[in-house]
Amino acid sequence: MADKFRVALAGRTGRGDYGHDLDRLWERVPDAVVVAVSDDNAEGLAKAVERTKAARGYADYREMLDKEKPDILCICTRWLDQHHAMIMAALDRGIHVLTEKPLCRTLAEADEIVQKSQMTHALVAVAHTTHYSPKLEVAKRFVAEGRIGRVLEYRGRGKEDRRGGGEDMWVLGSHVFDLIRVFGGDPTWCFARVMADGHPVRRADVMEGNEGIGPLAGDNIQAMFGMAEGATAYFASQRNAGGSPSRFGLQIFGTAGILEIGTGYLPHLKFLDDPSWSPGRTSKAWQDLSSRGLGEPEPLEDGGLLFGNTLAALDLLAAIREHRAPRLSAADARAALEMLIGCFESARVGGPVTLPLASRDNPLTRLDG
Repeated sequence: MADKFRVALAGRTGRGDYGHDLDRLWERVPDAVVVAVSDDNAEGLAKAVERTKAARGYADYREMLDKEKPDILCICTRWLDQHHAMIMAALDRGIHVLTEKPLCRTLAEADEIVQKSQMTHALVAVAHTTHYSPKLEVAKRFVAEGRIGRVLEYRGRGKEDRRGGGEDMWVLGSHVFDLIRVFGGDPTWCFARVMADGHPVRRADVMEGNEGIGPLAGDNIQAMFGMAEGATAYFASQRNAGGSPSRFGLQIFGTAGILEIGTGYLPHLKFLDDPSWSPGRTSKAWQDLSSRGLGEPEPLEDGGLLFGNTLAALDLLAAIREHRAPRLSAADARAALEMLIGCFESARVGGPVTLPLASRDNPLTRLDG
């Protein structure tokens, strides 16, 4: 294996740009070098070449892959409409992938990605930043050791800003669904209501979503999921219902207390040692957890999304060398997508649905009038 992994970047100025510093993170990875960048916007391409110090720039990412033959394609753009095509183009050529989240637009697309990755042995890693946080390992250990008792509920919410509802669930809820899976595994069913202007969504409410999401609807989502050992997970998002500070993140309620985790490289992480879940009724107070543990000062610098996504890149390189799956693989991202799309399918049928879903398309395309 070469001393350095050759990395090509795919961005799209004005259509997802270069995501959350995925173009910049490679400066922090000593075992990788950026050899080329693609962007179908000429001005954006020129700036990206200068910014990343790439040797060459391309308007077409396929031409870049054919000519440069990189080891890794880093899909930087946040918009979803080209994720599937870009990932498949890389996998068809045996090239590993690090991509912005969410993975893609439909479960059918996700199935193709997972299958192609398995066939070609080219790995796909997804940059859900919190998944790679050093504090997540502390939180997982805390729950596994029974510090909050037996888990009863998982409660997640989006940012609930102007995107609240369907768009919030796609863009930010995918982080929450990934976290629910980290602690609770895969749900077996979903029961959700997706509302628009006070009524259940119908065909007339469906429109083309922002950021290349595809068919989208809903300004108020309430969802529940059946988890292992009798626990239940909840996700909700309402448009313009968010506060400051934001509720975005996950709370885990157990028989002995609560664990709360935000999102990011070093998310806020708090523990309430209180089975009543009400510090006003007891003398208990919220306690901070750092990457070292309960009550310990945080030794790490919070470098934001750049630091978190750098860890995703480092893990992908290690996975390639060790012939293992990345910490957050295409299959993991597909499972989080299953929860997200399950909400729309449950709303479509008007009742609970079994997960994994039988239908792999976008349920909003099959809504009744």
